[in-house]
Amino acid sequence: MNALTQRTETPNDLLYRLDDRPRPWIAFLAALQHLLAIIVPIVTPGLLICQAIGVSPRDTNIIVSMSLVISGIATFVQCKRFGPLGAGLLIVQGTSFNFVGPLIAGGVLMVKQGTPVEAVMAAIFGVVIAGSFIEMGVSRVLPFIKRLITPLVTGIVVLMIGLTLIKVGLISMGGGYAAMGDGTFASRENLLLSSVVLAAIVVLNRLPVVWMRSCAIIIALAIGYALAAYLGRLNFAGMHEAALFQVPIPLHFGLGFSWSLFIPMVVIYLVTSLEAIGDITATSKISGQPVEGPVWMQRIKGGVLVNGANSLLAGLFNTFPSSVFAQNNGIIQLTGIASRYVGMWIAVMLVALGLFPAVAGVLQAVPEPVLGGAALVMFGAVAAAGINILAGVQLDRRALLIISVSLALGLGVSQVPEFLANLPVALRNVLESGVATGGICALVMNWFLPESPERSGQEPV
Repeated sequence: MNALTQRTETPNDLLYRLDDRPRPWIAFLAALQHLLAIIVPIVTPGLLICQAIGVSPRDTNIIVSMSLVISGIATFVQCKRFGPLGAGLLIVQGTSFNFVGPLIAGGVLMVKQGTPVEAVMAAIFGVVIAGSFIEMGVSRVLPFIKRLITPLVTGIVVLMIGLTLIKVGLISMGGGYAAMGDGTFASRENLLLSSVVLAAIVVLNRLPVVWMRSCAIIIALAIGYALAAYLGRLNFAGMHEAALFQVPIPLHFGLGFSWSLFIPMVVIYLVTSLEAIGDITATSKISGQPVEGPVWMQRIKGGVLVNGANSLLAGLFNTFPSSVFAQNNGIIQLTGIASRYVGMWIAVMLVALGLFPAVAGVLQAVPEPVLGGAALVMFGAVAAAGINILAGVQLDRRALLIISVSLALGLGVSQVPEFLANLPVALRNVLESGVATGGICALVMNWFLPESPERSGQEPV
C-alpha cells in the first residue's frame, strides 16, 4: 500500500518507471485510482448529449457503454504502442468535453426543426467520423499546425468552449431540457440535488486527504445518487431495457452528415490535437522521459494519431470523440507509478465495464440535476484551463485585441443568434456556433495581424 500512497514530486522519486512491471495487486490498485478519477468524465458527455437531444434510455445505454469500451481501446493502444500508433506512456484517453456544447446546440436545433432523433444521431456520428481524419492529418504535420494555432489561439478556443459549456451545466442543474418542457425546470428539488453535489465537490477539494481530493467528483456524485434515491428520483429504465452483455454494433443509428455540425468540429479537432500535445508532454515529463527531440516527437505524433483514429472508431461504434485526459498525470504523481503496464489494466477495466450494460444503466439512472452539479465544476475547469493557457502568453496590445474581439464575437453570437439571421444559410451554418465564430476570428487575426518586432522585450500591457 506504500506504493499507492507516497506522493512524488520529481521523476527521480518514481517507484515504478515507464517500463517497470509492478506486482499485479499494486498494478490493480493503481489502475483503480485512475479509473475512479476518469469514469465520470468519460460517461458525462454522452449522458448530457443524449439527455439534451432526447435519445431513448435503451440507446443512451448503448452510447454510454461504447464510451467506456472505446476509451479502453484507446488507452490500451496509447500505453502499448503499435507501430506509429500510440505514445507508449501511461496515458488514459476518454470522451472529450470539448465537443459537448456544439453537438448539443446543433442536435437540439435539428430536433426542433423536425429531424427525428435517430437521424440527428446518425448525422452526429457521421460528423465525428469525418472530423477524425482532421486530427489524424494533424499528427503528420504538427510543426506547421503549431505555427498556425499558437497558444494564444488555443487559449481563446478552450476558454470559449468552457464559457459556452457553462450554460449547458446550468441547464442540467435545473433539470435539463426535459424539465423545461414539463415545467419542473429549476424546481426546489432539482436545485437541492445539484447544489448538494456542487457543495460536496467544493468541500472535498479542500480536505487535506489526497485520495479524497482526487476522487472528489465521484464521491460527490455518490452523495447525490443517495439523495436522489431517498427522494425517489432514480430511473433504471435504461438498465431494465439493456441486454446482459453488450456486443458492439457498428453504425447502430446509420450514417448521416450535417455541415452545420461539422464546421465547429473542425476548429475543435484542431485545438484538441494541440491540447493532446500538452498533456502527452506533461506525462512524458513526470514519467522521466524526454520532452524534446526525436523520441518526444515520435510520442507526440503517435499520441495525436490515436486521438484521431479512436474518434473514427468512436463514430463507427456510436459514441463521441475522445482525447487524452490530463487527470492521470495527477494520479501518477500521487502514486509514484508511471508504468505503462498499469495503463493496460485500466484499459481492461474500462472495456469490461462497457461490455456489461448494467454498469451504464446504473450511471444512466443518475438524475440530470445530480449530473449537472458535477458537470458545472468540470465545465468551469475547461474555462479555467483556457485562462491558464492565456496566462502563459505575453499579453501585449496585439494579443489583447485578438482576445477581446474573438471573445466578443463568439459569446455575442451564442447569446444573440438572431444577429446572423440575414446572412446566407451556408455562412450562417458556419458562424452559429460561438466556438466556431470565436475560434475562426482568433485564427484569422493571429495569422494576419503582424507581431511587433519589439514584442520579445515588451512589458505586458
